[in-house]
Amino acid sequence: MDSAAIDRFEASRGRLASLAYRLLGSAADAEDAVQDTFLRWQAAERGQVEVPEAWLTKVVTNLCLDRLRSAQVRHERAAGAWLPEPLLEGDPMLGPADTFEQRESVSLAVLTLLERLSPVERAVYVLREAFSYSHAEIAGILDITESASQQHVHRARIRVAAERHRGGEADPASARRVVEEFLAAATSGRTERLVALLTDDVTAVSDGAGLAKRLLRYKTRERVASYVRAGFKPTAAKRRLAGGSPAIHIVLVNGSPAVLAVVDDRVVGAVAFEVSDGKVAYLQGIAAADRLTRLNRAWQQHEPDAPVINAW
Repeated sequence: MDSAAIDRFEASRGRLASLAYRLLGSAADAEDAVQDTFLRWQAAERGQVEVPEAWLTKVVTNLCLDRLRSAQVRHERAAGAWLPEPLLEGDPMLGPADTFEQRESVSLAVLTLLERLSPVERAVYVLREAFSYSHAEIAGILDITESASQQHVHRARIRVAAERHRGGEADPASARRVVEEFLAAATSGRTERLVALLTDDVTAVSDGAGLAKRLLRYKTRERVASYVRAGFKPTAAKRRLAGGSPAIHIVLVNGSPAVLAVVDDRVVGAVAFEVSDGKVAYLQGIAAADRLTRLNRAWQQHEPDAPVINAW
């Protein structure tokens, strides 16, 4: 392959990766899809490709759809143990973040909700909301009609909106203050204050410190508060599992505040928050090592702020 063809692909790599990540919810799977797209680009009759960017977008999108439709992936995700992979703020795979729709499309809460859509609905939603493709362009990428594209995105928007139950977009500084209050209440065991910081329809999801076979889900303010109080209570067993006494940092993950537990510059657990109208509406706890791989790589190249708790 000549250098011009490689340069053309590399110019699109970041956009392809952020598209694949939104479609698959996994950085590792997104990287594989982009690499497979590169192999297709190598083998293509490139002289017959009129618009390389459109060709590459179509290939990576359909590779992602093939994966979402595969029996193995359907089984893994139907088994109830799947969560989207969190990415540290600044990761190029997060992609465009200029509009509210683009930022929301990469939030962990929405990536989780997209699992409830069909693969085609998910693709249409992401292409339209995050990358502003026209329905004519989406029809060409997915080999469907423009009216089908319009119907798919309409259904997807309704399903996502029905599950969101949230106010407007939270200011990052205000959201961080809410999480700081929440962390203080959680680590002090003040259940009443925890309950007051939760929305009426709050949801918490956890992988059970990476040990549970299925996701743990909690609803109602009282149950979520009880789960959080227990989860944030330090014990010798938790320190053994973590490999030491973690420092606790507050960072941005997928555009929202998150609490990271860090031992010897290694992230051993993350709790991501979604804040709505000054309260916590959604929590996602992840400690499975394979879901923290890319975040860990980014963390080790990151200059963190001082921890809010030096040794938990």
